[in-house]
Amino acid sequence: MDTIAIIGGGAAGLMAAVEAALTLRATGARGTVVVYEADAERVGRSILATGNGRCNISNAEISADVYRNAEFVGHALMALQGCYVSERGGATIKATTANPVLERFSDLGLCVREESEGRLYPQANKATSVLDVLRAGADALGVRVQVGKCAERVDAPRDGHGCYNIRFADRSVGHAAAVIVAVGGRAAASVQLPEPLVCQPLRPVLGPLRVTKADAKLTRQLNNIRVRGAIALMRGGEQVARERGEVMFRDYGVSGVAVFNLSRLARPGDTLAVDFLPDIPPQQMGHFLLARRKRMQRCLGAAPTCERFLSGLLLPAVAGVLLRRAGLAPAAEFAKTDAANLAAALKGFALTVEGIGDERQCQVRRGGFPVGAFNPETCESKAHPGLFVVGEALDVDAPCGGYNLHWAWSSGMLAGHAAAQRAHCSQNTGGNGRRAR
Repeated sequence: MDTIAIIGGGAAGLMAAVEAALTLRATGARGTVVVYEADAERVGRSILATGNGRCNISNAEISADVYRNAEFVGHALMALQGCYVSERGGATIKATTANPVLERFSDLGLCVREESEGRLYPQANKATSVLDVLRAGADALGVRVQVGKCAERVDAPRDGHGCYNIRFADRSVGHAAAVIVAVGGRAAASVQLPEPLVCQPLRPVLGPLRVTKADAKLTRQLNNIRVRGAIALMRGGEQVARERGEVMFRDYGVSGVAVFNLSRLARPGDTLAVDFLPDIPPQQMGHFLLARRKRMQRCLGAAPTCERFLSGLLLPAVAGVLLRRAGLAPAAEFAKTDAANLAAALKGFALTVEGIGDERQCQVRRGGFPVGAFNPETCESKAHPGLFVVGEALDVDAPCGGYNLHWAWSSGMLAGHAAAQRAHCSQNTGGNGRRAR
């Protein structure tokens, strides 16, 4: 009986386990699926922390173009559409569907709903509901789970025959015909795989950005204030990317979804330009400010002070910082000649990037195992058949919006399906595997 061992019981690992067990049952292959999780208490803890506890499981508009290593991801997503497995009368059904991940979750009983920007959440609005259906599905399909098992090394079969050996921190050894490495975050670098597979350095992305000390003196005055606007990433005077949405000021820099997305592209020395009024085109800002001044002067009987001019447009703290950046005194009259300086501050409040701010808030880590070493249609190692790497352990990441979890589910499904198919083919040709222990 072949054993499929899955290292890591997070999103990718649990989905791989469910898919492997489903495929074994659908093909009639004999096998055991075992999940090894380093957490001493439970699997799926990382799922509970996603989406502020709500779990943004996917997106209604999935495109490979938003991912790092987009070509690899594109081939993987296309392959998934062709190998989506659904049990119907004991047969393996190949279906073409826009989002096989949602189909599988529907099979498991999860209902989802769509929010702004195509973000998909569980109907119950809690990440626990996602974990519940995955654990229930795995349990019903006979998946074995072992917690407190921290894998340190995977040894390849000698001469390409036999089983993989998985060596754990407690000095025990597991054996499996196929191994799916589904660890994420820092843990990806802690599992040594057979040569030539080497984990690239990991660095946190999709998080807040730290700015220079000089600029942090300004952001510190706005600590925890949120604004709805736009923010552009500039390099050498050219715009690299632009995001609209919430920007949150912190004592070290800026945070918020818009900033998180830019953090994937930002480099030290880049400039962040915050636009507080993104609905007003730059060429119309001067007219907007002068028309506002004229209207307020007509009503009040005198030209407003700079502080009064921004009242009702921005929070007082934000207005104060912008006036200082524009070189305007709060108590001074807002003159027509002040419009250009204020417009520049409103449309391009510049901050210089130093790097990632609070690493603990970063949603993914960039790096991991290079995608060129794996078959995109299965996530199987080209050098070691039967060894798969999925999810964040591969060098794939994407913006906020459900894309990273979608990759975790998708790659887990591909690898789980391929590993079980491998067991099926091995048994039909007389191959052998060993039970994990």
